[in-house]
Amino acid sequence: MAHPASHPVRRSPGSRLAGILLLAATLALSLATYQGVRYASLAGLDTELQDRLTVARHAVVSEIERFRYLPGLVGQDARVTGLLEGEASAEAANGYLRRVRDLSGVDEIYVIDPSGTTRAASNWNEPGSFLGQNYGFRPYFHRALAEGEARYYAVGVTTGKPGYFLASRLGPADRPLGVAVAKVDLAGLQSTWVRAGEAVALADPLGVVFLAGPQGWLYRPLAPLDPQSRALLRAERRYAGLAVDEAQPLGPEMATDAGLALRVADAAIAPDDWRLLVGLPTAPALATARLSALIVALAGLLASAGLLALHERRQLLRERLNQHALLERAVAERTEALAHEIEERRRAEHELRETHEHLVHAAKLAVLGRMSSTIVHEVSQPLSALEATLAAAELHLGRENPERALRSVRSGRDLLLRMQKMVKALKSFGSRQRLDPPEPVDMGTVLAAAAEVLAPRLRELGVALDLPPAEVLPPVRGHAVRLEQVATNLILNAAEATASGGGRDPVEVRLEPLAEGLRLTIADRGPGIPEALREKILEPFFTTRTTGLGLGLSIVRTMLEQMAGSLSFAERPGGGTLTQVDLALYEPGREALRRRA
Repeated sequence: MAHPASHPVRRSPGSRLAGILLLAATLALSLATYQGVRYASLAGLDTELQDRLTVARHAVVSEIERFRYLPGLVGQDARVTGLLEGEASAEAANGYLRRVRDLSGVDEIYVIDPSGTTRAASNWNEPGSFLGQNYGFRPYFHRALAEGEARYYAVGVTTGKPGYFLASRLGPADRPLGVAVAKVDLAGLQSTWVRAGEAVALADPLGVVFLAGPQGWLYRPLAPLDPQSRALLRAERRYAGLAVDEAQPLGPEMATDAGLALRVADAAIAPDDWRLLVGLPTAPALATARLSALIVALAGLLASAGLLALHERRQLLRERLNQHALLERAVAERTEALAHEIEERRRAEHELRETHEHLVHAAKLAVLGRMSSTIVHEVSQPLSALEATLAAAELHLGRENPERALRSVRSGRDLLLRMQKMVKALKSFGSRQRLDPPEPVDMGTVLAAAAEVLAPRLRELGVALDLPPAEVLPPVRGHAVRLEQVATNLILNAAEATASGGGRDPVEVRLEPLAEGLRLTIADRGPGIPEALREKILEPFFTTRTTGLGLGLSIVRTMLEQMAGSLSFAERPGGGTLTQVDLALYEPGREALRRRA
């Protein structure tokens, strides 16, 4: 039986044109995919950069703010003022400064007279001592004399070690006694960035990087320095021994020490006009875009090849298999619809994963910010009271009064125990661990403890505290340490508001029973809180002050809610604010039912 002769298949001009068009469409789709994925990846990178910028900014601000009070506090000591007035010896002041340095963890503390010469220093008998050195050329010295306070980052001309100098004027502006300076070592921040491999840097107002994770960025300007900036650096000896003005500028194309290109976000840090920079490598984002474009190109080529083969087959069998061709066309359309549906589902799942990751990351940032700020906010007050108690013990020993000295030491030990309990409670507050069961708390004892912690600060503000008379009131439901924190924060806010408003009336604290609880009312004579802000000031990171992080009232409200309490504000007749805290009573029977539930 003879077989029909076979003929080679020739492609029609229409097939060739269709192939060219499909190839062009595949290339266009691949390019569009690359641009779209690149844009989305870089947008995600920008979001992550802003999150990291927030964390880094809070870390820098917290590291600085925890020592901000120290120079002014040192300047209140009689040994320091007596030395500057010529009424006391340098030996007592030097010993005091060393003890403050060792207790606070600051790098060094020293006192300068109005001529710029160091009269007392915590390292007075150590190599590289500041004693006798003249720092009159430093900007922080002149600025502190003129403005009362100053901040300045520089490399030490005596030790060669960089540090952040916090300065406060001692004495009145028209007759200053000198300047107290605390040198803070920020190397811990840089070590953290280096260990974590973070591309984070801090630059001064002239654009010179002085702290950085990548070591290749250190002491290099972000842009070429102008002649005025070079002259200023030389005059201030800000980076003594380092050829900063000769260093190669980093420029806009910043990279890691390994040469990886970075996408950089920055933010300003007041009041020093510092510039905080955070960078992330762009290589992963670009690699994802290229891989996506390659996958689309391969899928497009495969689809094009399949469509061309299908087109050729339909050309050969169209006359005899019209219905079969129609069926294949329907199958191709359904396949395309399914592919589109699969792609849409894949995209939706990808967006859902990204949203979940951002939520988890945002939660971690919120906990970290609240923990670090709370420790600084809550521990600084007992530390001030502890320093005053120990100073009193020293004076009693000097006057050979061991009984009163022993009482002061015991009081200081009680403050230390209270700080330990406070820190433990703050750690528990910042974690997601289950809280201990509530306990009965005597609010009279709580208010007495808060008044003891706040006594030094109230004396400094010149505001008296009027506590309620001792009376037997039912215990409230809560935790004693946390209620002490609540009372301390709210009474201090009231005292500072009264002082800022120039009031002379005492801060009045009252306790009154309610139907099912107890109400704590704190009345001040400050400027008051506008009604529109009474809810907003309870939000995290919102503050009407020029200093602080705006976390105090937010933390107080959260702790009260955990103890079934509430916080509210009202206008005080005659001016001022009434801060009201409603607390639930402790009822053993109801507590037992809660535990079973």
